[in-house]
Amino acid sequence: MTFSPDHRWTHAVVTGGAGFVGSHLCAALLAAGTEVTCLDDFSTGLPDNIAGLLDHPGFTPRRADVTRPFTVDRPPDLVLHLASPASPADYLRLPLHTLDAGSLGTRNALELARRSGARFVLTSTSEVYGDPHEHPQSEAYWGHVNPVGPRSVYDEAKRFGEALTTAHSAVHGTDTCIVRLFNTYGPGMRGHDGRAVPTFIRQALDGVPLTVTGDGRQSRSLCYVDDTVAGILAAAAHGLRGPVNIGNPDEITMADLARRIIELTGSASEIRYVERPVDDPAVRCPDITLARGKLQWEPQVEMADGLQRTIAWFRSQGGRPARPGPDRSGS
Repeated sequence: MTFSPDHRWTHAVVTGGAGFVGSHLCAALLAAGTEVTCLDDFSTGLPDNIAGLLDHPGFTPRRADVTRPFTVDRPPDLVLHLASPASPADYLRLPLHTLDAGSLGTRNALELARRSGARFVLTSTSEVYGDPHEHPQSEAYWGHVNPVGPRSVYDEAKRFGEALTTAHSAVHGTDTCIVRLFNTYGPGMRGHDGRAVPTFIRQALDGVPLTVTGDGRQSRSLCYVDDTVAGILAAAAHGLRGPVNIGNPDEITMADLARRIIELTGSASEIRYVERPVDDPAVRCPDITLARGKLQWEPQVEMADGLQRTIAWFRSQGGRPARPGPDRSGS
């Protein structure tokens, strides 16, 4: 995917750049002529995600844990902070480091932006809305989050990251933006990360039952990764402080998603209903009025097309993309 922002950055730092969304951001920035320093500790990100970028003269990968103070070789003019476990399998496995990534990691990334005079973008999440009482969710909604539930390590880390970003801008004048990403999918996802799309595709290709939680009527809004990346960069280029929702407002139930993936893969798999996780949101759908109006952005990739591209990528990987390594999280 190619993205040409109105403002051309010379050097971007992407924390968590070997993660799913991060690696796509690195590729888009390089394609637009921006040099990129990718920071990751490769615990939830994968070296394979950035293997195709290593020969690019503008790409510098560095193993780094952003919860510890860090420097880069030269000042950036854009800092994109994605470093955090983002899937249920990861943040439930790494609860304390998830909280550290949202707090210490965000603080360190903000300090880099402040020292460099760079634009800073925090990739927050729709999880800040919790199990919402407002539907669809607008940026003005404060959310309905269980602060001590199993998902709280991710939800509250992102909520704190938003508060820290806001305070840093107020105190230091740091040029900041908050984007709230809704469910993103596409090539580069890990088949065992616990999210619905890669799990269903992996199961369908393996010919085993697709495990739908609860009664399957809970909904999600799926945004193809190219659209998500375009939304993040549009927010970075605009100067908007946010928060701003970046997601696809087209909803689908989990049962319908499972059926769609079975159909697209030609699988003989059946659907098996399993226990629903604690605090699993019943609905998730973004109100993207702000993004449409301010950023002139909205998703372009239809779900059928996006799922077909993702399935094709999983097939090319043998249906079983690699698991992350044993290191601590940072992507």
